[in-house]
Amino acid sequence: MEMTARTLGHLLAPVSQEQATTLRDGADGWTIVEVVCHLRDFDGFFRGRAELLLAEETPLLPAYDHEAIAIARNYNADRLTDAYAALLRSRAATQALFAGLTEEQWKRGGIHPEVGPFSLTDAAFQVSLHDQTHTEQILKIPTGRTA
Repeated sequence: MEMTARTLGHLLAPVSQEQATTLRDGADGWTIVEVVCHLRDFDGFFRGRAELLLAEETPLLPAYDHEAIAIARNYNADRLTDAYAALLRSRAATQALFAGLTEEQWKRGGIHPEVGPFSLTDAAFQVSLHDQTHTEQILKIPTGRTA
């Protein structure tokens, strides 16, 4: 989790605010700042799901509409540096939560709205896979950076 968040920082370092809010990963795609805001918010959502798994017996986990959230929160109006700094703060809290789990807690589970049975182990993998997917998305956006 830490590695992908830090790697993202290296990819973002040469990207200007203008590039971050205008270049997209396709005609109907997202800008870099939209992707980073999505990662920031979903890191918190993923942590919230993990906290729910710890607090309740077999909870039904909440679903999120990522497109609606991006529109409602006007992601593209955010500053890239602020969104990334907020992602790092959120990620530190997420890492701390997972780092403090006992062997028994790792087995706790609930029901994910899209995939069904879902454990804290699954939640940790989801964070990392989500990071990788969106890091690849950013790499596909032509900024002229050398990575």
